[in-house]
Amino acid sequence: MWGKILGFCFGFMFGKIFGAILGLYLGHMFDKSLKKDFDQAGGFSNLFKGDDVNERQALFFSSCFAVMGHIAKSNGRISETHIKAATLFMDEMGLKGEERREAQQAFQSGKDSDFSLKDTVYDFKERFAKRYDLLQLFLEIQIQMAFSDGVLAAQEKQLLQEVSKQLGVSKAHFAFVLKRYQAEFNFRQQQQRFRQQQSQSSSYREGSGHHVPPSNDMNRSQALALLGLNKDASQRDIKVAYRKLMAQHHPDKLVSQGLPKHMMEVAVKKSQDIQAAYEYLKKAA
Repeated sequence: MWGKILGFCFGFMFGKIFGAILGLYLGHMFDKSLKKDFDQAGGFSNLFKGDDVNERQALFFSSCFAVMGHIAKSNGRISETHIKAATLFMDEMGLKGEERREAQQAFQSGKDSDFSLKDTVYDFKERFAKRYDLLQLFLEIQIQMAFSDGVLAAQEKQLLQEVSKQLGVSKAHFAFVLKRYQAEFNFRQQQQRFRQQQSQSSSYREGSGHHVPPSNDMNRSQALALLGLNKDASQRDIKVAYRKLMAQHHPDKLVSQGLPKHMMEVAVKKSQDIQAAYEYLKKAA
């Protein structure tokens, strides 16, 4: 606005009507450029960035555990597997004392009969509008809870679809995220078996003097699935998918947008899995 006003005034002083028109145009271009830089810097909200980020992190934290609790109880009762998954999730985040109690209380609130999934996800979506990477990570965490026992029950899938719809995620993209997480789950299961084999191999070697190398094979289809690609993917497709997924799950960027620092480990693990799949495909090329 001020660019147009000043441009018009100075232009009129030095060039009358023609100068005023030229000054107005140049002022408009200045305002447009200035606004773009200002918006990229966070606009007026950036002045209150510290408090704003803390509020978003608190909302992400409470909403995430509440919805996890609701999904865990979708079959009528929470299984031991879901309880262990939630406990492990809290352990991985390093939650202790008051923070752990807050997570447990949020998880418990999601199990209550009067819990409103629609309202909770709506409020979350409103607060994190246009932060698409965080919205997707929120969905991925809920899928992780539902898939913790290795099986996605019909009731769990229905709730995940509701969450996805509330977040503004299309059916096609939900199917993509779900399929990719299944590949990620299988990869982590494979890594766990590999560590067990390493431990058994070490014990056997110490007892008998022989060495049996553990198997940690990842085939091409597994690696492609983890990157959300099919078997016909080219090297360019692989590189593009890798860069996109790494950008979506970059821990520091997600924390700056509102991901609680305790949950950074979630993004770190996902980045490591994506990196492992990409490195395999590079070597196998």
